[in-house]
Amino acid sequence: MNNEEIARKSLDSQEFLKLRQATEKIANALNKRLKGHLTVLRPLFTPRKLFGTYIKSAVMQEVPGSEKAFAELQERYAAVCEKPFGLPKKLHLPLPPISNQLEGTHLEYSLYSGDSTEKATRITSPTRWILSYRGECPLNRLRAMVSGAESGQPDDMRQAIIDHLAMVVFLKHYPALTQLIEDLRYKVETRDLTDLGGLPVMVLKSPLETFLPPDDFILQVTQLSGIPAFQEIVGLEAVENMPDPLRESLSA
Repeated sequence: MNNEEIARKSLDSQEFLKLRQATEKIANALNKRLKGHLTVLRPLFTPRKLFGTYIKSAVMQEVPGSEKAFAELQERYAAVCEKPFGLPKKLHLPLPPISNQLEGTHLEYSLYSGDSTEKATRITSPTRWILSYRGECPLNRLRAMVSGAESGQPDDMRQAIIDHLAMVVFLKHYPALTQLIEDLRYKVETRDLTDLGGLPVMVLKSPLETFLPPDDFILQVTQLSGIPAFQEIVGLEAVENMPDPLRESLSA
């Protein structure tokens, strides 16, 4: 069971080793590029500019439209906080401070072989990231709390949910920032994380296409490694075929 729309290509062991090494190098370059972009963009994403006095801050200043923005944040929070997090629906004001540090976390999802709903392989995308405000509870820790691998900490879970939802609301209210990010050659989209109760997150996608080998090949690799994890692969032709949004827009 896999809802990901990603190409599948067969390859042998030698091709896999070659492309895996190339993918690691490309992923490192993309990570460095994204980190630089987020550092420069950081001053534009100050949460207080949107939520005003609804967030605890040293500068408690009214911001036009903050009431509407908080109402949307509260609505989105209430829709996901009960299952699987077990948190009350109402947010207490003022909200704890939200860091204006931006974080890009590689998108991960579960891949099930055939019709099986057991023994999932965790797939990581080297070209897609979840954009959020940086907090003390990253997604892997939030997932551990939901699964029971780590004891649930209500305050940390609440803040992690807010860190992601605030980004969704922020970009909705500032569409010019979405355009700016897309001008940097990232596709921006909202995605619901089904394993976290449908939590909406913002996803940035590089224009590089990736693929996965057939399920049986992935199974062989994970059995050899003993780790149920795999990474999407960047084909060597993907760089040459990378689209140019500006060129396509001007041509149109």
